[in-house]
Amino acid sequence: MSLGVLALIAFIPIAIVLIFMVGMKWPATKAMPLAWAVCAVIAMAVWKMPVGFVAASTLAGFGSAVNVLIIVFGAIIILYTMQVSGAMETISYGFLGISRDRRIQTIIIAFTFGAFIEGAAGFGTPAAIAAPLLLGLGFPALAAVCVCLIFNSVPVTFGAVGTPVWFGFKTLRTPIEAALADGSVETGFATFDEFLKHVGQWAAVTHAIIACFLLVFVICFLTRFFGQNKSWKEGLGAWKFALFTAVTFDVIYLSTAFMFGVEFPSLIGGLVSLGIVVAAAKKGLFMPEEIWDFGERASWDKDWVGEIEPGKTDLQPRMSQLMAWMPYVLIAVILVLTRLSSLPFKGWVTSWVISFPHILGYESVNFATKLLYLPGTIPFMLVALITIGLHKIPADKAIGAWKESFIRMKNPTIAMLFAVAMVEIMKQSGHNVMGYSSLPLTMAEAVAAITGKTWPMFASYVGALGSFITGSCTVSDLLFADFQYGLATTIGASREIIVALQAVGGAMGNMICVHNVVAVSATVGLVGMEGTIIRRTMIPLVLYGIMAGTIGTIFCYVLFPGVF
Repeated sequence: MSLGVLALIAFIPIAIVLIFMVGMKWPATKAMPLAWAVCAVIAMAVWKMPVGFVAASTLAGFGSAVNVLIIVFGAIIILYTMQVSGAMETISYGFLGISRDRRIQTIIIAFTFGAFIEGAAGFGTPAAIAAPLLLGLGFPALAAVCVCLIFNSVPVTFGAVGTPVWFGFKTLRTPIEAALADGSVETGFATFDEFLKHVGQWAAVTHAIIACFLLVFVICFLTRFFGQNKSWKEGLGAWKFALFTAVTFDVIYLSTAFMFGVEFPSLIGGLVSLGIVVAAAKKGLFMPEEIWDFGERASWDKDWVGEIEPGKTDLQPRMSQLMAWMPYVLIAVILVLTRLSSLPFKGWVTSWVISFPHILGYESVNFATKLLYLPGTIPFMLVALITIGLHKIPADKAIGAWKESFIRMKNPTIAMLFAVAMVEIMKQSGHNVMGYSSLPLTMAEAVAAITGKTWPMFASYVGALGSFITGSCTVSDLLFADFQYGLATTIGASREIIVALQAVGGAMGNMICVHNVVAVSATVGLVGMEGTIIRRTMIPLVLYGIMAGTIGTIFCYVLFPGVF
């Protein structure tokens, strides 16, 4: 069977997701089981995977889904615990003291705070934390989700202390060290670690350039789709503050990438810029002349609000700001302490491993979880329990918050189980008697065969495809690293830059990946709206890819022609 035909067949499960979720507005609880079933049939009928292999992959996928669901539950329980304690209302009241402008609140919470959380935890955590914060401020749930997902792109390449780079590209060690050993190819780097650092630098530069446009675009996006006047121009009223934030973040982000490597650009960039930007906002620097807000709630579209009502407008402080923020402070501190390899805490939380090797006897199908290392367990659930005592929450209210959180998990659980099971089948499909590449790699190879030398323009979209399918920038990099590196060698382009574009694409794909969309939707009560969310975030994804491709092409063929 030809590569083109195989690629079209491989695309069918994704097409089902797009058609039924995005086009026909099916909830993920219906679309994802259908996509999983079709993917399973294709794997067995075309890729000739044994039924037992597909079943084993499905079980492994269910296990991986539980990991994500624990994170979602942790984010929800933090939200409900802080709501019943009055902390969310207090935080919202405090933000109104910084700025009542929704554009400014979006930049501070969704971008800078989100970048810090991404740098520390990853795994879709930033949107799951930031979106409920915006909801508490009175944002429409749909607006909160969209801006948080769009902004959860720039920091993702360096999320969870650089995991998408140092772990995601680990498969390249063998070909790179072989190239260095035989000396037959001019590499531009001396060691594998130096290669990874260069990849991180190119990715950071690309993200940093795009960030300057992205921040302005998102506030315009907010006013256009959620403003009373549906105006792009109203967003431009805050362009000075948006650009100031982008430049502040970029300087720290790039400096960290070039001086220290791939572990801390997002973490340090987000944390330091958050402090600077909040201080600037309090002093009124670069602030818009007029305060922009959403229209009256009676005028909101019915699909803007989910099962959880936005925060009240007549806010009152229920405790001190320090006490209200303490759960988030604890979350941030615990995340950093448990993610740094130089400290003993990471060893403690990663020491307990639950594993199921060789599921149903298939050697390549394995599942393992480090339960205490999942952000949903430590710190989210741990901090939720601490907050009960910290905020002196009555027992009946605390029990009610946990009960409500469990109830909210029903629909996300159904969607997530089948979404991740489909992902696992697609990943495992590379093990087949036909000698075919896996479904995702088959699609990538078909696109590469068409694009040829223009590949830098499209490389990031393959990374985004990987994130959309797998729900992870890290897994996308693992999936396509060898493909991107080999293709760069074939067309004579810089391998560092092409691999960096893969890392950028994997990050931008977080905007629309089903895992993240389902997870963050659950935290704000928008279950069933996943297709609408993907449709709204598709435009910024495409624009991000165009900018990344243009920048990558310039890097490859204009700035460094023939160097690599």
